[in-house]
Amino acid sequence: MHFAVIARILGIFLMLFSMTMLPPILVSMWFNDGATEAFVIALVLTFGLGFVSWLPVKSAHNELRTRDGFLIAALFWLTLGLAGTLPFMIAEQPGLSFADAFFESLSGWTTTGATVMTGLEYLPKSILWYRQQLQWLGGMGIIVLAVAILPMLGIGGMQLYRAEMPGPLKDSKLTPRIAETAKALWYVYAFLTISCALAYWFAGMSGFDAITHSFATVGIGGFSTYDASIGHFDSALIEGICVFFMLIAAMNYSLHFFAWRNRTLSHYLQDSEIRFFLLVMAGGILLTISALWLTETYPLPDAIRFGVFELVSIATTAGFGTADFAGWPVFLPVLLFMMAFIGGCTGSTGGGMKVIRVLLIYKQGVREIRRLIHPNAMMPVKLGRRAVPDRILDAVWGFFAVYIVTFMVMMLALMATGLDQVTAFSAVGSCLNNLGPGLGDVAAHYGNISDTAKWLLALTMLLGRLEIFTLLVLLSPTFWRS
Repeated sequence: MHFAVIARILGIFLMLFSMTMLPPILVSMWFNDGATEAFVIALVLTFGLGFVSWLPVKSAHNELRTRDGFLIAALFWLTLGLAGTLPFMIAEQPGLSFADAFFESLSGWTTTGATVMTGLEYLPKSILWYRQQLQWLGGMGIIVLAVAILPMLGIGGMQLYRAEMPGPLKDSKLTPRIAETAKALWYVYAFLTISCALAYWFAGMSGFDAITHSFATVGIGGFSTYDASIGHFDSALIEGICVFFMLIAAMNYSLHFFAWRNRTLSHYLQDSEIRFFLLVMAGGILLTISALWLTETYPLPDAIRFGVFELVSIATTAGFGTADFAGWPVFLPVLLFMMAFIGGCTGSTGGGMKVIRVLLIYKQGVREIRRLIHPNAMMPVKLGRRAVPDRILDAVWGFFAVYIVTFMVMMLALMATGLDQVTAFSAVGSCLNNLGPGLGDVAAHYGNISDTAKWLLALTMLLGRLEIFTLLVLLSPTFWRS
């Protein structure tokens, strides 16, 4: 384990993150909202801590191995989540406690979108910008992690696309090609963000709202500058733009990179995961609209408008809102919530178990049924024309098993803090899937639950974002042996 190199990298991360305080400082000065000093102090403290971590080991340049990658991936979110608490605590508004500030910061970094804050309209503009910016930066971090790093670490079948997608090949060490891949992904990510912001602006949002909501939309975070979320604007056009970009952001960024590099779109519908993703979305939308209309919750035009938006928002794990889906009739709240367990595609900013894993579990289930009829037949599981190796299928099933066990353990732990079953179930599901909104006592926000519950949910967010194994492997004694 190259601890000196890891300390050097984390120090650089902290120093770079301190520079992200500059945009909120400029926003604070522009609006004269009184929070400038808080961001200046946060910048100085974060840069100073990063510099102190970097200086003693600045000459350490050993090659990083796989085990180093696991530790860096986990420490990246934990360290920056802690650093992100400073403005929330120092600023007079909102002036959060450490537990609340860490919850809010990590929720932003992991693009979960769960919040402890209310009265957003009355907060300093710079604080609102900062919250949205956290989600945007976290979203890009997730893309680089999912497309460039996790496949090399062999996490849960994420290496499935290595044979046909751009990016570094699976190897035993982290290579310079990660930097090349990350740079290309930044171009795609920035292009989508700018496009989304311009679309929002042309649809009637102010420049500030358009930029900040584009951060959360492309990052699939769900934070808003208003308590009423996207519903504040009461615009079908804005909601339509949001739906479009949520769907784009929930797709594999390797595909977006391929489209950008080769100027083609045909490969999208050739991808098995995208086809399954769109099929699931279409089926969920049809069910939601039908139920809202048949139960006379809304007339048909409103059933289409609200049904499409809420289904896509929850299923992609964005978590924006235009209606209170928790109060919808029959099975709809549970349907929408269960859709979030599927989540976005591999290599996207979406949360959940990922579409490709659900597709492979389905295909293997079908194969087992056919084997009962033809026990001696050779029936490989295929994606398109490619047979999926058994090693990847084993990894997917292993991930699914650990995912379910993690869900149950965290739910029981939350219930031990005094939360009821519905609240505990939805809070854990929401944070593990990086969704945000829940049911019961956390339908509106998480501010009323205990600090113990918040710490447990913060851990759950981290587990969900790091694909569980990345964090759990650090608990293995084998990991720390030379």
